Amino acid sequence: MKKLLLTLGLLISSSVYAAQQVKLAVLVPEGTTWGNSLKKLSREIDTVTKGEVKFKVYYGGVAGDEPDVLRKVRIGQFHGGIFTGKILGDIYGDVRAMEIPFTFYENQKKASETLTKLTPEFNQGLKSKGFVNLGFFEVGQVYVVSTKKVTTLKELKGVKIWSWEGDPLVNALLESLQLVSVPLALPDVLSSLSTGIIDAAYAPPLAILALQWHTKIKYLVDFPTAYSIGALLVSNKVWSQIKPEYQNKILELSQKYIKEANDKSIVESQVAREQLKKSGIEFISFPDADYKEAASVRSKVIAKLKDKQISSKIIQTLDKETK
Repeated sequence: MKKLLLTLGLLISSSVYAAQQVKLAVLVPEGTTWGNSLKKLSREIDTVTKGEVKFKVYYGGVAGDEPDVLRKVRIGQFHGGIFTGKILGDIYGDVRAMEIPFTFYENQKKASETLTKLTPEFNQGLKSKGFVNLGFFEVGQVYVVSTKKVTTLKELKGVKIWSWEGDPLVNALLESLQLVSVPLALPDVLSSLSTGIIDAAYAPPLAILALQWHTKIKYLVDFPTAYSIGALLVSNKVWSQIKPEYQNKILELSQKYIKEANDKSIVESQVAREQLKKSGIEFISFPDADYKEAASVRSKVIAKLKDKQISSKIIQTLDKETK
């Protein structure tokens, strides 16, 4: 009888932790820093788990944009991916505290340190929403680019700017700055800058180059509005089917390769800024007085989001860490 129970226990255990393919869908193309980090991560996971866990990554948005991927993860067609901005906030709103405008300005180091400190709390929240976070990618500082010259925050008022449709944080910022929000799909931004449907858009330098916006805009406001992040998430359901010892190894490897990618991205962002300058984009510095005005705008944004999209608790923690 004892032998029978032992045999049954071993069979059940082996079936619970069977070989697992983890299907991830991402917008990043192969050959990019993020794409390369995922490739190296996938290869090493295959090695250390002796082929029992395989990461199958679908690159370049072939599975759709982030809302599509999240929907497909929810129905089990995929098991995770890299999520940013609004969609990351849809999963767990407090993560977007990191993207509250005018929190870090040009201080990339402070932003990275704060993200590291808040990661355990964010991970706990993401897990409660059904996901394990393998690590945060630092998308970088976000800049406004424009076809029209603006030299102060005040002059931004009335500018027609692209916005992600339904993004509460972006909408709160644009309302506080009194800009004219024009919701568009990301692929439509380039042509809309060309035709005048919009005057401005916003993105980190690497994205501005990758999306070819630099061919249509003339100015970059050298006054970062926000610090943007992404997260590599895997559904709890699939994660729980991986052996605990492999889970630990996967987390270690993920942190290793994501840090490597983040370190490279910081350098690449500086190179991208120089490339934008060389392409003829004029960098505009706002007056010092606008930094005080930006603090007021930040307060207005927080008032619109507090205890709706982002909890008071995490805002207090963020402010404490950034003093």
